[in-house]
Amino acid sequence: MLISQQRLERPTAGVRPFALTALRHPMVSSLLTDHRALLADLLDGLGSPLHIVLPEIFEENVVGLRRAFAEAGATADILFAKKANKADCYVRSAAALGVGIDAASTPELVKALAGGVPGHRIGISGPEKDDTLHTLAVQHGCLVAVDSISELRRLAATARLARRQATVLLRSRTAGQPASRFGMSAAEREAAVGLCVELADAVSLRGFSFHLNGYSTAERATAANEMIEHCLDARRRGSRSAELVDIGGGLPVRYVEPRLWDEFLEQNEPAHYHAAKDFNDFYPYGGQPAAQAVGAIMAHPVDGGESLARKAERTGVRFVVEPGRALLDQAGFTLYRVQQVDDRRDVAGYAIVTVAGSSFSLSEQWFNSDYLPDPLLMSAQPTADETFPACVAGSTCLESDLVTWRKIGFPRPVRRGDHLVYLNTAGYQMDSNESPFHDAALPLKAVVRLGEGTAPPRWRLDGI
Repeated sequence: MLISQQRLERPTAGVRPFALTALRHPMVSSLLTDHRALLADLLDGLGSPLHIVLPEIFEENVVGLRRAFAEAGATADILFAKKANKADCYVRSAAALGVGIDAASTPELVKALAGGVPGHRIGISGPEKDDTLHTLAVQHGCLVAVDSISELRRLAATARLARRQATVLLRSRTAGQPASRFGMSAAEREAAVGLCVELADAVSLRGFSFHLNGYSTAERATAANEMIEHCLDARRRGSRSAELVDIGGGLPVRYVEPRLWDEFLEQNEPAHYHAAKDFNDFYPYGGQPAAQAVGAIMAHPVDGGESLARKAERTGVRFVVEPGRALLDQAGFTLYRVQQVDDRRDVAGYAIVTVAGSSFSLSEQWFNSDYLPDPLLMSAQPTADETFPACVAGSTCLESDLVTWRKIGFPRPVRRGDHLVYLNTAGYQMDSNESPFHDAALPLKAVVRLGEGTAPPRWRLDGI
């Protein structure tokens, strides 16, 4: 099931100033507490940084998300957003559980198929997809979200050449985000519905999708209601199979306790960061869990009081959802080895800890932000407790290569050879922005499953 907030370990109040202690799944706690030697051996043998991926937790999250939709009275097909993590193990878990994949490129589609996910459970998203992706999607019966009239015409031509019928969603701009670069305007959507009727031998219109920025449940529910109306209109115009509304992803994840998050936002200022870095936007690390967000979306009143879920049931509409981060909640963490410590406390008031690796393996920098949950310090030779303020830098020659800009209050001095653990990094952090800069090899992923009873954990390299 989705990680119950009652099961997660909670940080002790007042541990240290500006602490943002990450919530932990019991399996993660077990690995860090009972199997620290194994993690140290893996890091030493496979290199720093090293990503630990945990498909068992991904599988729990799938079960929990299904339950959340069922309890909300809604029917939904889950497509795991492949872009959130490149690890093959999650695709294999999705295939085993009958979960689909949301792919936005030919390589992502190929990996989904190779991992055992059948084409009819794969959705193809992304703007203005190329002909290669169209061809493969048509051959395997994937559901293609079409972004424009020109793409619709190209896809129909591809389907006719293959003597098949493409199944499509029309991606539409919402009333709330009319300036989005994704999807069709109202006039374009109207024309596209008519074109689907004309091209019925090559195209089957199955419904509508949309793109939203942000995590507002009310805005997502309002947009979904718009798409239900588009389905009803398409049926009246001859597309009888318009029954799907794709609500996208955007289900939030809770990384830290809301109380800590609120306190952090109240006290946050540039002085808390290396070089007085001023960030303008953060992921809502203390937000509501995904299951609660699903309930809020489905219960949202539309058309004067009826819930979104009830309207969908009444009109024969089924939802499609594309969670990435929400299915990866707690399903992985990242290990770094400390390479050097530049103790500037006497001059600057904090140290700079340099790790073997770079911020390319913790991709929040891609969003011009900082990954805020505190890293854990694992010391080979623990020293006496002493608050040790430090930021964390990568080992590249870039001035901007900070893994953590924020000054962390480590509970004791950090030493060369220590290990840092960044928790809950599977969703978008591990590999969205990784690069072989300086000719460095891309970090490896170790797939870990806990053993039965007293058996030790089992591990293998991802993809093998």
